[in-house]
Amino acid sequence: MERQVRRIRLTLTCVLGIALSACAMDQSPRSPATEATPYPPPGYTHTVQSSHVALYWSCTRPDAVSIQVSGLAFNPWSGQPIRFLELELVGVSSGERTVSEVGAKARDIEILTNQSTPFQLTLRTTGAETRFDLYYRYLFQDDRDDRRQASLVWDGPILLAQSQKQFRVRDACSETLHRVH
Repeated sequence: MERQVRRIRLTLTCVLGIALSACAMDQSPRSPATEATPYPPPGYTHTVQSSHVALYWSCTRPDAVSIQVSGLAFNPWSGQPIRFLELELVGVSSGERTVSEVGAKARDIEILTNQSTPFQLTLRTTGAETRFDLYYRYLFQDDRDDRRQASLVWDGPILLAQSQKQFRVRDACSETLHRVH
């Protein structure tokens, strides 16, 4: 009997310790303290928007044989995250042929509502380029009522396909096109 009382007290003490530890700790997930980027971000010369993403960037020439596109991708209004954003900078000749290209992935795998992620592309040029096109693609899951309708008929897990969205910004480094106003 005394042995049972000790076990019960030990169990209660452990449970109480765990409960107090949980109360003492802030259980909210934390991300590194980063300063929020204002929207629209200052300092960029070009911009485009698709239905889910807004891109802001600037084009610079770090040296005579390269061009650099540095910017931010935003999810300013979509309730669904933007996932796996990839970008490509393509040098196009006067004959509409690709003569140089470089690709990069955005720093963050997903961009939540009101968040941004930086990107940078540095392209070694051939000298035959007459313009630079910027391609970008990402995965996005449209949030429609299809899930609710499907769940009424099917008791098993519901798999929602994410569609890949792809866009091209023609002449991304133009002095007159895609300018921030």
